[in-house]
Amino acid sequence: MALKAVHVSDVPNLDQVPEGPTIAISSSLLPKGTEDLKSAFKPAKFVVIGHRGKGMNALASPDRRMKEIKENSILSFNLAGRFPIDFVEFDVQVTRDDRPIIFHDNFMLAEEDGNISEKRVTDLTLEEFLSYGPQREPGKVGKNLFRKTKDGRVFNWNVEIDDPHCTLEEAFQRVDPYLGFNIELKFDDNLVYQEEKLTHILQVILQVVDKYANERTIIFSSFQPDAALLTRKLQGTYPVFFLTNGGSEIYGDVRRNSLDEAIKLCLAGGLQGMVSEVRAIFRNPSMIPRIKESNLALLTYGQLNNVPEAVYMQHLMGINGVIVDLVQEITEAVSDFINPETVGDESLSDSVKEGKAKESTKLRFSQRELSFLMRLIPELVQQ
Repeated sequence: MALKAVHVSDVPNLDQVPEGPTIAISSSLLPKGTEDLKSAFKPAKFVVIGHRGKGMNALASPDRRMKEIKENSILSFNLAGRFPIDFVEFDVQVTRDDRPIIFHDNFMLAEEDGNISEKRVTDLTLEEFLSYGPQREPGKVGKNLFRKTKDGRVFNWNVEIDDPHCTLEEAFQRVDPYLGFNIELKFDDNLVYQEEKLTHILQVILQVVDKYANERTIIFSSFQPDAALLTRKLQGTYPVFFLTNGGSEIYGDVRRNSLDEAIKLCLAGGLQGMVSEVRAIFRNPSMIPRIKESNLALLTYGQLNNVPEAVYMQHLMGINGVIVDLVQEITEAVSDFINPETVGDESLSDSVKEGKAKESTKLRFSQRELSFLMRLIPELVQQ
């Protein structure tokens, strides 16, 4: 099997990803209510997770696919679910009146009286939160949304297909029940949270999960170390993963500054796995066996996960799954490299078909292709 070659020169800034083949996965859902969650989360197949549904909105990107569907919306979750993914990932915060809502950014930007206003999401009531963007009620007009990039630029939050904001409760009620939820517990990196405050926020979220989850498969994750640890203490039904960028940014909390610290945190708190920025893994591949020996599952996120060759390398390296923006492309690619040949040739005997089916799960690259991939990944990591 041969993946279409995508050279690093064709992926400027990793924002505009070339059209091409990508990856698919069959469901490897986690058992609910298992006492030993650490042994329960051992996905038998490579997991693909839709980032904020069918992909995040990168408003500064020249790639129209990154501005196709409103991120973190019911529409985005259900459209992502049309492809062979196991989970959608989304960000949950809690409003001032204790309602868990789905939204990524810490601040809501909107145009009011000709000026751009900026309000902290968690200072809004649910009614105020839902007043931004498109409205479900016919004839009602919401406030025009804007978004600020990390470099300070402000963009009108325009996408090809928009959808209203939603609550966590709505997601449980309106998203296909077979689709797993990777619930990221979202907190502001620039705020210090006392345990009492964290506990209250998490309990509000867990109450909704407990009421509406039913048999849906769920993973919790958080960049906030104490939130991850508390979530593990407050409930024993669903796996909890620690999110880390593996040291690409330095924080005052040393637990966030390396893969080594992430492993220590997971083991000390009885967490089931970690989700790392993919570059950190490619820069430190020796950490993969350490993570595996620690009986932890390993998922990754990041722009490189929109490049089929980078995803394929992770599959070879034993990583359990990837969080991706280009859901269609990556699921197609995963399907291609996990099942490269059709085994339905009627001219073959059943025994030969069975043998080919087993062979199709064994990934095969020529020496030239492997050499190309090994050169490609370091170049991408350095960008």
